[in-house]
Amino acid sequence: MSHRLTAPAPGWTTSTDVVVVGSGVAGLTVALNARKAGLRAMLVTKAVLDEGSTRWAQGGIAAALGEGDTPEQHLQDTLVAGAGLCDEEAVRTLVTEGPDAVRRLIEVGAEFDLDEDGEIVLTREGGHHRRRIAHAGGDATGAEIERALVAAVEADPGLELIEHALALDLLTDADGHAAGVTLHVMGEGQRDGVGAILARAVVLATGGMGQVFSATTNPAVSTGDGVALALRAGAEVTDLEFVQFHPTVLFLGADAQGQQPLVSEAVRGEGAHLVDADGVRFMVGQHELAELAPRDIVAKAIIRRMHAQGAQHMYLDGRHFGAEMWEHRFPTILAACRAHGIDPVTEPIPVAPAAHHASGGVRTDLHGRTTVPGLYACGEVACTGVHGANRLASNSLLEGLVFAERIVADLAGLAAAGRLPARTVTSDAATAATPVPLLAAESREAIQQLMSTGAGVIRSADSLTATAKGLAALTDLSRPASPSVETWEATNLHQVASALTAAAALREETRGCHWREDFPDRDDAHWHRHVVHPLAV
Repeated sequence: MSHRLTAPAPGWTTSTDVVVVGSGVAGLTVALNARKAGLRAMLVTKAVLDEGSTRWAQGGIAAALGEGDTPEQHLQDTLVAGAGLCDEEAVRTLVTEGPDAVRRLIEVGAEFDLDEDGEIVLTREGGHHRRRIAHAGGDATGAEIERALVAAVEADPGLELIEHALALDLLTDADGHAAGVTLHVMGEGQRDGVGAILARAVVLATGGMGQVFSATTNPAVSTGDGVALALRAGAEVTDLEFVQFHPTVLFLGADAQGQQPLVSEAVRGEGAHLVDADGVRFMVGQHELAELAPRDIVAKAIIRRMHAQGAQHMYLDGRHFGAEMWEHRFPTILAACRAHGIDPVTEPIPVAPAAHHASGGVRTDLHGRTTVPGLYACGEVACTGVHGANRLASNSLLEGLVFAERIVADLAGLAAAGRLPARTVTSDAATAATPVPLLAAESREAIQQLMSTGAGVIRSADSLTATAKGLAALTDLSRPASPSVETWEATNLHQVASALTAAAALREETRGCHWREDFPDRDDAHWHRHVVHPLAV
């Protein structure tokens, strides 16, 4: 049985061929390519077009574009980072199709940093054995990609946009095929209140769920809405326990909450060192790549050093770069640090890990198809199998590009074969599923504190049991909250947090970015497999 958020019945209805939910690199690419394929498309986004996670991506986009580099080498680095749980066919698809996908992005208008010969400048990040990270504006790659794609979307008068709209739940027809979504437009959009978009196919590109933790690099809109929607619709969701904590996030204090400034891995790629308060480079000797080891290894090393020294953070030292390099290569990071009273030119940057990227999500095949017919997913909301237990740096933007293109190729093929018919939804379909009682808006902070304390970087059976009990206690059905954006978001966060906690409790090993202190070793004999949620936990 499917479930739905408690919400008013739709007061308006519209229709299209493909409804795309989310406006980061994945959603914008799907929408643009769907239009090129001759399909009607409607793009729904929670805030404004450029307010998702894509524009915050600093480091760049990984692809085998440099001399001597090959997709095979990119594949091997990705498989190593994924700690045995990558789908090799998905990774091979990514690294093989990636270079041309980047070139098509350039054709759309994205401008990457070039050298004096007009060639793309490439850098390194953690886990990469070669320079293969293309960047823009020094450390503003996501912002440039978002700018180019938004400009292309806005130039297409036939692509309908609905901003300030929170997608609520999936609509299906009598055969269980996706047939659209319900959504709430928050006043500033083209329609007001709860409505329904009927569609031949639905594409989730809603981004991540970093807001399930107190401190994250994700923007405020990243509340796991797409994963929660998929769980309620009965789609399979997998690998939620693998949440990547970025090793170097600007430390703003132990009580800092919400979105925290990221200090890109590219800073280490250019030669910055991780040091403790005494100036000791503690990554040397721990891994062949030292500071450029895969992110899970660096994050764990930082946490261990913090615990050993009773410190709240470590430091990233890039003073040897000099002012000119900071100003030209990392202007965004330099400005963020200085805004918080830290000058990287003259002092080390205090850093600590924070929630960054979900390696798991809505389970898809190589064409972005989920286990619900007609429902697709791409970008961070999806689990394509590319990332395994730990995402390789700068593979996320590439994944969004490559699999967005593959989704549209699948949809175009269905349309050409006459297999993308209009779907019929009965008049009460939007309210037929079992309603989920809503949590109070203030539950959001309680969820974040529970998750950060018990299901963060370090986990154990005891901490996860306490987290699960705390989450369960928040569902007081005798006092259900009234429908609102805040209560819908809190309920989505709670649903995702509960599923994540259950998966983390089940996986009794340490692998990739999932660290169980009571099971410190990787256990291929029992856990070389995925944890799959068929329904909400």
